[in-house]
Amino acid sequence: MANGSKSGAKGLKRGAKSAQSASGPSMSKPLLIGVGAVFAAIFAAFVYFTSGRPTTSTESIGGPFQLTAHTGQQVTEQDFLGRPFLVFFGYTHCPDICHTTLFEMSEILRAMGPDAKVGAMFVTVDPERDTAETLKDYLSNFDPRIIGVTGPRASIDPVLREYRIFSKRAGGKDEDYSVDHTTVVYLMDKNGRFVSTFNVARRPAEAVRDLQRYL
Repeated sequence: MANGSKSGAKGLKRGAKSAQSASGPSMSKPLLIGVGAVFAAIFAAFVYFTSGRPTTSTESIGGPFQLTAHTGQQVTEQDFLGRPFLVFFGYTHCPDICHTTLFEMSEILRAMGPDAKVGAMFVTVDPERDTAETLKDYLSNFDPRIIGVTGPRASIDPVLREYRIFSKRAGGKDEDYSVDHTTVVYLMDKNGRFVSTFNVARRPAEAVRDLQRYL
C-alpha cells in the first residue's frame, strides 16, 4: 500500500507538471500586479476619452473672440454674458451629428420656455464654406436663440484652441469634403465661465433642470 501511495503521488506530480507545461509558464505575482495596473490605466483612459468629460470644472475652457453672427452682426464673448449658454462646434455640411445635436439643443431651449434667459452658440469649424448667409439659412431650422458664428480662419482657429476643439479637414475633393471635429457641447455660466460638458441627448425636462440651476 505504501508503494502504491508513492506511485500515485509521483503520478499526480507528473500530471501537475504536464498541465503546467500545456498552459505555459506561470507568471510571478509582481508581474501579474504590473499587468493589472497597465490594464487599469488603459481602461481609465478609455473611460475619460469616451465620456467627453473634463477632469474638473475649473479647467480653462473658453476665452475672448470677435466673430460674425449669422445675422451679419459682429459679436464677441461679451454679447453672451448675463445668461447661461451652450456652445457647440460643427458645420453646415455635416452629414448627421451636427443637425441632430442642434435639434436636441432646440428641444431643450423650447422646453425652457420663450422667456428663459438662456442662449446657445454654434461655432463653425468650416468657415471657408459657412458664411453668415449660409449659417442663417441652416439655422432657420432650429431655435432662434441659437446664434451661429463664423469669420476668417485666422479668427476661428484661436477659438478652437480656447475651447479645446479638434478640427481637421477629411476626405473629399474640391468643395465636397468633410471635417472631423470634436462634438462635445459645453455649458458656460452667466459670467462666461466654463461649468461642464452638457449632455443634450436626454429627455429635455432633465436637461432643463440642470440649466435652471445657472439662471
